[in-house]
Amino acid sequence: MSAYAVIETGGKQYKVSEGDILEIEKLDAATGDIVSFDNIIAYSSGEGLSVGDAISGVKVQGEVLDQFRGPKLLAFKKKRRKGYKRRVGHRQSLTKVKITGLS
Repeated sequence: MSAYAVIETGGKQYKVSEGDILEIEKLDAATGDIVSFDNIIAYSSGEGLSVGDAISGVKVQGEVLDQFRGPKLLAFKKKRRKGYKRRVGHRQSLTKVKITGLS
């Protein structure tokens, strides 16, 4: 079994291993920068799962591949027989990150 870690970024949790490519909420980093994820929830090196204080020395690093915007999502509200309609759109800013190291 390969090593993996569970990290938290942007209010969401991701299970990552080396070589994975993630689309996460926007990070303040330029394309090609190396980012470090400090909020690690769990780590497994293949022989067991470590959580809590046991993972204090674990580091997860990644390389920023791209900064882009996600697809447009539409929210539509309507109240029948009242003539009320409302449509709003949203596009989330995202960052594509390749996990380069678990140590």
